[in-house]
Amino acid sequence: MQLPGERGRSPNGARPDRSLTVDWRRREVLRGAGAAGLALGLGACGDARPAVGLPPAGARPSLVPMRLTLDQLIDVKCCIRPLRAAGPNLSAERLGDTLVIHNYGHGGSGWSLSWGSAEIAVGKAMSTLPREVAVIGCGIIGLTTAVVAQRAGLRVTIYARELIQRTRSFRASGSFTPDSRVALAEPAGPAFGDLWEKMARLSWKAFRTYLGQPGNPVEFGDSYAVSESPITRRHWPRDPAITGSWKPGGLPQQNSEFGHYNDRIKDIMRQPVDLAPEENPFALPYAQRSSQMYFNFASYGHALLSEFFAMGGHFINREFHEPAELAGLPEKVVIHCTGYAARDFWRDDTIIPVRGQTGWLVPQDDAHYAVRHHNLSVHSKRDGIVVMNNLDPSGQDIGEMLGVGDSMELPDRGPIEAALKTLQPLFGRGGRS
Repeated sequence: MQLPGERGRSPNGARPDRSLTVDWRRREVLRGAGAAGLALGLGACGDARPAVGLPPAGARPSLVPMRLTLDQLIDVKCCIRPLRAAGPNLSAERLGDTLVIHNYGHGGSGWSLSWGSAEIAVGKAMSTLPREVAVIGCGIIGLTTAVVAQRAGLRVTIYARELIQRTRSFRASGSFTPDSRVALAEPAGPAFGDLWEKMARLSWKAFRTYLGQPGNPVEFGDSYAVSESPITRRHWPRDPAITGSWKPGGLPQQNSEFGHYNDRIKDIMRQPVDLAPEENPFALPYAQRSSQMYFNFASYGHALLSEFFAMGGHFINREFHEPAELAGLPEKVVIHCTGYAARDFWRDDTIIPVRGQTGWLVPQDDAHYAVRHHNLSVHSKRDGIVVMNNLDPSGQDIGEMLGVGDSMELPDRGPIEAALKTLQPLFGRGGRS
């Protein structure tokens, strides 16, 4: 097999651009390997991660197959997303002489909206011209809020049971998904779209300041959807057979109740493009590619904590049981960021648990991209290959209703192993020959 850049012509018949062939020489070229598979290309020695390069227009990209075997599975994590029917709580209230600003209930969009919601919460806190604030909680919302408050010139103390590495935030998948189960459309109301867009755009802008920083806390990568049939956007019309809907303290009854807002930021979130046959590196006949922003938890958490402590931040290990306890803190402006814990702590029964689960494989430094097939997905990042099985136990795609109302936090390897078994044939033998 000739690699691009060898004598002759490249796989698409065009003469190769030699300025782009160094990267290609270091990677494996995918070829057809059966009806459902990605074939293995040839391996080559070189750096752990090849230089960044793009193939010529219309060419088939070179992708190193991921190793999706059980011996690579090193962790399974369960995350409870705090879906709040009306969207994140960003309200303010008084407890005696203490002003409490809420910042919780972001569903599956906590990472994605963290900077935007922090800007809004800190802006409300600044209305009283405080010199110091307390932040309750050290998940991604709490820690980001603390950093934003410091950048506004405030002294900040975080009160929490644990640092970010031990919070639910570190059990997420780590992709920019700003409207993932963020609200139910009717309870959130028509005005929520504007608030969501503000948070999403502020966050997008803030995340981009971390691109290229040491440890690559934020990166972009290609994401592919592959299928045996044409790929279309999934719509969930209202099922007339289901007459009920969400009521305070209850659960949504069907997918059509969820709010969807991504169309409001189509100008910054790149939309999927269909790949022509000569551009499709997969054996399956239909493929789409999009650019996806994602987060590497270890380096991103380290970057935030380093900034927080470098700017004089204090962390006090403490657990709260009643809202009244916040009034006893020395800081008289408190930003409350306890996430799902607010359901019990603040007695907010509009928070709906949505169980999610991720499997983690050993990192594969030479394969940085994502693939989704039949609502099973794998995403190779620097901190590991994330595996998700978004099908119900019967193997059906039930959309955003998956995990709704389920607060069980014990991991279950079964669905992750099933996803690997289904996806592994897409990658041939799953590694270099």
